[in-house]
Amino acid sequence: MAKNRSATSAKGLRGSKAGLVLSLGSSALAVIRASKQVRRAKSTHDKLNTADAVAGLLPLITSAALVLRQLRGRKRENPEAA
Repeated sequence: MAKNRSATSAKGLRGSKAGLVLSLGSSALAVIRASKQVRRAKSTHDKLNTADAVAGLLPLITSAALVLRQLRGRKRENPEAA
C-alpha cells in the first residue's frame, strides 16, 4: 500500500506550533462567522434558528479553547522557545 504523503505532513504540522496557531486562526474565523449567524437569527426573532446557531457556536468555542490550552502547555514546557 502506498502512503498518503499529504496526510503524513498534515500530522506533522498538527503537532507543531505553526500548526496549532493555524488551527487557532481558523477556529477564530469560524467563531466570528458563527456569531454573525447568531446575530442574524436573533434579529429575525426565530427561536429555533437562534438555538441552532448557538448550538453550532459552542463546539467552535470549545475547539479554540483546546488549541489555546495546547499552545499554553507548549509555552510552559519550553519557555525559551517562546
